Amino acid sequence: METDSEKITLRLPQRYLKALDFLVDVDDFPSRSEAVRAAIRDFVYARVELVTDKLKKIEEAERTMASMDAFKREYMQK
Repeated sequence: METDSEKITLRLPQRYLKALDFLVDVDDFPSRSEAVRAAIRDFVYARVELVTDKLKKIEEAERTMASMDAFKREYMQK
């Protein structure tokens, strides 16, 4: 575990806790904490990738709109 980690409190519905305990029992997680850390890590990496892709699409759309505006100014208003 990282030395700069921070303890948090988390409330889960009973069905999630049972599923978490099942995964700890049958998978290679030594504890609930390790399983939750792995889940949060995977979530964060997936969301960062998703958000990064969205930002790239927004930037591309903004560039396209700027090109269209430039085209309009140069050719359509003469």
